[in-house]
Formats: sequence, structure tokens, C-alpha cells
Amino acid sequence: MKHGKKNARRYIVAASIGALLSAGVATGAYAGTTEEPSAPAAAPAYQPEMVKALAVTLGVSEKAAVERLDREADQQDRFAELRKDRVDTLGAFFTKDGSLVVNAADAEAAKDVRAAGLKARVPERGESELDRIKAQLDAKALKSAPAGVSAWSVDLASDTVTVEVNGDTDAATRSFLKAAQSNGDAVRVVKGQEKLETQAVVPPGSRMTFNGYLCSVGYGAKDRNGKQVLVTAGHCIEDLPELAYNGTRFAKGTHTRFALGTRSVDMGIAAVDAGNSIGLDITTYGRAGTVPVKGSKRAPSGAALCKSGQTTQWTCGKVGSYNVSVTYTDQNGGPDTVVTGLASSSVCTQGGDSGGAYVSGDQAQGMTSGGPSNQRCNGQVNSPGSSYFQPLDDALAYYGLTLNTK
Repeated sequence: MKHGKKNARRYIVAASIGALLSAGVATGAYAGTTEEPSAPAAAPAYQPEMVKALAVTLGVSEKAAVERLDREADQQDRFAELRKDRVDTLGAFFTKDGSLVVNAADAEAAKDVRAAGLKARVPERGESELDRIKAQLDAKALKSAPAGVSAWSVDLASDTVTVEVNGDTDAATRSFLKAAQSNGDAVRVVKGQEKLETQAVVPPGSRMTFNGYLCSVGYGAKDRNGKQVLVTAGHCIEDLPELAYNGTRFAKGTHTRFALGTRSVDMGIAAVDAGNSIGLDITTYGRAGTVPVKGSKRAPSGAALCKSGQTTQWTCGKVGSYNVSVTYTDQNGGPDTVVTGLASSSVCTQGGDSGGAYVSGDQAQGMTSGGPSNQRCNGQVNSPGSSYFQPLDDALAYYGLTLNTK
């Protein structure tokens, strides 16, 4: 995404995606040692800072927070088994008390869900019907971006498509809302929201440079041919530039699905040059050591979530909804851009966090895409706020990649 003219010396930064080049780009083998290593101490089951943030958010002890995470993991495993057994389900979500509610397609499926020890309901509409309604709204928005509609998404908990309105009353917005409201109570309109933007700012420096701009390093993965690639936010590499770390090239953008003013998905990849590699630990900016990347299993709505980003560093919250569409306004006066396929969260971010890494436990979730224009985080791990991220599993599937894990 072009964020101003290069000769204006504007340096746009999308913040650290977290799975950084283990202190940069690795360019050689690690030195060995002949000493017998001592047995490592048992690693905690969950990232400590995530536990602390969850405890504060819930108003419980850290022990209770760990028990909550254990319950979430157990319930997710049971849900995975139901899907493996082809029980007809329509998605699932966590309630405030940490219970996983599974939408069952019918009474028979609900019995199977309850037999697995999970809560079940047969929704009035369900995921498939809500996805159909949202797809119609996507098609309409992609013809003419509704500036007054910040986001619209399938909300399994309320069994609606939720439309967030920021107050603008342009013709495209009025037309969009008319189409949305024609679906009756299947659509829920929430007013008083802020406009959204991709989160990039003009800071004094960053880890990754290209064509006079700055951005951030993302997750490492390999393609079907075994070649190493960098996965990041698509708006960071819109023009497919050469990417440098500490002044030395390490990768080149090859694909992006983001284009200002047109139908977009905020994912992109770059080919990593031979001799370089992307690290397998997410930085927490000194707040909690590093977090290993061990997979990309998608966390359900309501699950605990943290992200690493240059501006707000290490912040935590919960997963909101998936299949979210947003309208981004451009900081430099360019056209509005509708982006589909995002996820929402209560993780606080600000300009400069674009590309930041989201993680739940040790499972990579995605990269910061954007958030409210005027949002300000308070500097704490559990800062109140909201943001949108590009799910990593969708990017891996679209490009046919395998995530590099520890």
C-alpha cells in the first residue's frame, strides 16, 4: 500500500509481526559446544504474560486463569473430535464463563454434542445462513465501498450478522444499510463505532525497509517446493518490493491480495533469500521473554489472545468474530478499501502495529491488519481496545504454505 511519496521522506511502519528474525535474519549455523547441557527446566504450559493479562481481565487469580485455559483447550479438543466424527455442527464460540457452545445443525447432532460433554444449541439461523447473508453484503460493498460502515461480520453468539456503523451517510452507506436491514432480525446494526484504517505510522525506524518505507518481518513458512517465504500483512508489501534488514536485502515480495481502493484481502508473502531465515519465537518486547511458534490451530471466538507489535508491543485480549469485512479509510486521502476475511479481537493496537503477530497459547493466529483510527492503548498488557487481524491459517491455505514451527 503506498503511504505517501517517497521523496517526501515519509517512512511508514507496520509493526513487528513477532516471529522476528530471531533477533534478526539468521545468516549462518549456530556455534556448538562440547559441554554436556543441563536438563532444561519444565516450560510453563502457557505464556506467563498471557496468564497475567487473562487473570486481570477476568478478575481472578492466575491459578484460576490457568484452569480457564486448560478448560478451553480440553473443550477445543472435544469439538475437534466431533468434527472428525462428522457430527453436523455449525461452528462454536466461548461464553464469558469459558464454556464452549457448539451450534448443532439439528436435535440429533445436539445429542452428540452433549454426549461429548459440551453445551449445544440448535440456532434459528446458524453459520451457513449467516455466511450467505454476509456474502451478499460483501458483494454489495465491493461494488461501492460504504464509508459509513466500519465492519460487518458473522456473530455466532448472537446468531446474527453484526454491522458496525460509524455515522457517515454517503449514498453507498445508505444503500448498504438498506440491503442489510432487508434481512430483518438476522442483521444487528451497532452505531457509534469509529472509522478504521490499516495501522501504519511514521516512526524513526523499523526492522524491515523497502523503497524508502518501513514495515515489519512476519512469520516464516515454506511453499510446496520447500522454498522459504515470509508471511505478512498484504498492505505492507502491496508493490512487491525488495525487503532489507539492517540495510541488507533478505527477501522480495512476490504476492499480495491487497490493493488500495479495490476488493482486497490483507495477506501477502515474500520469497526469503538463500542464507537467511525467519525465527521461530514471537518477541514480547522484553515483557515475557519469547513465545515459541508451535502451530496455527485456529482459536474459537472468546479464546484468550495476545499480539506483538512495534507501537503497543505486547497486548492481550480475546478473539472476537471471524469472517469479518471492514472499510478502511486511507491516511493520505486515497480511496476507501473494503477488506474481507478478517477476524476481530479485543486486543488493543495503534498505528504502527500492522503486521503484528497474534498468538493464543503457542498457536499462531494471524497478523495485525487495522483498527480504530483514534484508538490509544494505555501501555498495559491488557489495555482495553479492539483490532482486526488477518487469520494466518487462511493465508497458509491460500498460498499452499506450511508454517515453520519449533
